[in-house]
Amino acid sequence: MRKLTYYIACSIDGFIGDPEGDASAMFAYVDEELFGFIAAEYPETIPTHGRRQMNVDDLPNKRFDTIIQGRASYDLALKEGITSPYAHLREYVASRTLGESPDPNVEIIADDLVGRVRALKAEDSAYDIYLCGGAELAGALVDEIDELVIKTYPIVQGSGMPMFGSGFAITHFALESVRSFDNGVLVRTYSRKR
Repeated sequence: MRKLTYYIACSIDGFIGDPEGDASAMFAYVDEELFGFIAAEYPETIPTHGRRQMNVDDLPNKRFDTIIQGRASYDLALKEGITSPYAHLREYVASRTLGESPDPNVEIIADDLVGRVRALKAEDSAYDIYLCGGAELAGALVDEIDELVIKTYPIVQGSGMPMFGSGFAITHFALESVRSFDNGVLVRTYSRKR
């Protein structure tokens, strides 16, 4: 069974972006040390256009071969004219309102999100599934999330988009590892307690 991994960046106070979802305040902390870690451990999480700009387009997939993202996360790419932000992965966008996909590489999941995710998890693959966000999608899939990888940036936002949309019961995870960086970023990995 493949794992669904919620790999996300957040502030110290647990926000993944401002109230509109903008997370650019965290980008200032992506220095050489942190980028080296991401490129070595989670290369698939670097969007295709970013990989090209940074001359790391040839990085092989290490952990993931599939991505699921919410409509708001996907809209950030669409606003830049990018219809397939993770072309190096199988791309799924959860949306009840998007309708037809603007790109043949992107499949829209309009209904039975949990059923579709369970089917993806049941596939025979050596790779796991990257849950990109955002908050509402993570909240809808909290019972399916097997692993959390949380990059915590040394900022306090005060308000904004939380890591999870509300409306679910307390869920327990076990801390697996913590990695700290000289710039104050922490990367914590948790696995679901069964």
